[in-house]
Amino acid sequence: MSEQQGTRTEALIAAIRGWITSRTLLPGDRVPSIRRFAATMRVSPSTVVEAYDRLVAEGVLHARRGSGFYVAQTGAAPMVLADMAPHGDRAVDPFWVARQSLDADPRMEKPGCGWLPPGWMPGAALRRALRDVARGGDALLAEYGGTRGPAALRRLLLGRFAEEGIETTPAQLMLTGSGTQAIDLICRFLLRPGDTVLIDDPCYFNFQSLLRAHRATIASVPYTANGPDIAAFEAIVVEARPRLYITNSAVHNPTGASLAPQTAYRLLRAAAEHDMIVVEDDIFADFEPTPSTRLAVLDGLDRVIRIGSFSKTLSASLRCGYIAARADWIEALIDLQVATSFSGPSPIAAEVIAAVLAGGGYRKHMAELRARLARARDDLATKLAPRGIEPWIMPRGGFHLWCRLPPGCDAVDLARRCLAQGVVLAPGNVFSVAQSAGGFMRFNVTQTSARALAVIDRHLR
Repeated sequence: MSEQQGTRTEALIAAIRGWITSRTLLPGDRVPSIRRFAATMRVSPSTVVEAYDRLVAEGVLHARRGSGFYVAQTGAAPMVLADMAPHGDRAVDPFWVARQSLDADPRMEKPGCGWLPPGWMPGAALRRALRDVARGGDALLAEYGGTRGPAALRRLLLGRFAEEGIETTPAQLMLTGSGTQAIDLICRFLLRPGDTVLIDDPCYFNFQSLLRAHRATIASVPYTANGPDIAAFEAIVVEARPRLYITNSAVHNPTGASLAPQTAYRLLRAAAEHDMIVVEDDIFADFEPTPSTRLAVLDGLDRVIRIGSFSKTLSASLRCGYIAARADWIEALIDLQVATSFSGPSPIAAEVIAAVLAGGGYRKHMAELRARLARARDDLATKLAPRGIEPWIMPRGGFHLWCRLPPGCDAVDLARRCLAQGVVLAPGNVFSVAQSAGGFMRFNVTQTSARALAVIDRHLR
């Protein structure tokens, strides 16, 4: 074998290994045929045969007579999501921020976390609902739930959709184990490895993590105070042809922005012209004093899939989400949920949520919560101003402020220093695919205490 052929053979071997490492090819998958791979790589078929034979000898591939070459069961390394993300400071990557917040000692401060403290939740209403559910029949306490989830909660959701102006039928709605599971099921249903998915920059960091788990190609669009930069959005949709666009329309995470009508119309037009599906995560909707523009309302659940959950407004402990979409898609998604978790959410969790939502207490709770959060946002913005930390915008609702740090202050460095003193922060680049938010920090207005601010002060100087 000549030196040139040897170099080409090594290039083919490296390409196959790369596909396996990135999990584009999984154990049992067929690799390209000899002729097809030779044409793609512009080499002779004999060079491909040499590469495949060497990978067979190493146990990476195995040959099936008359069928081709396949990835061996031992050919793919275990998938480590942290290794698939852009390399950065492990102390402030999305997984570490989430773990620090979830596993934090009660004495730690968590301005970077994404939920409300227990005292801000309707504890009394939840206890009443739990007692009422506990008095129910043994079947509720012991058996699996139905594949669509309890009817009581689904009826309430359909009523809420009708108030918004979304015409839906029971066949267009299912309950899931959580909002995150809802997105996971949609990705399983609609994506193949390598498909492009468009997300906002910045965006909720777990969108990135979940898409990497599905081996999607991630594209991002800059987010403005009115929604995605629509000119950039239209150009990316034409060039990258994404299969999905995933976003928050209301009280966008982390920026707090709301979608403008003109942006929404152009967004949906681009999606229709280029056969792109939109996933609208409406988890923060109830925090708005009045509803802003919703993609699902404008689209009517044709090309838009609405998802949501109750972890931000009621309880993160009662895990339950939902998907509203075309009826034929819901049928397929139910099958996927059965295959991956056998049933939907815990019937107990869903019934407790339904009981709280059905009473007038939920609307009163949300009205009081919105007023309390408005005061907390203003209060924290006032406290941050002398420190040179300014909100990018003042949101219409919610409990986050997306803030610009003083000139020259690096959010990662500040987060690392504060973490060492028991304060968990959420630096901007955790939310940025392009890593362009190094001078930003997301603050939870309900979790940023005087002690946390004192620790931040020491490291801003």
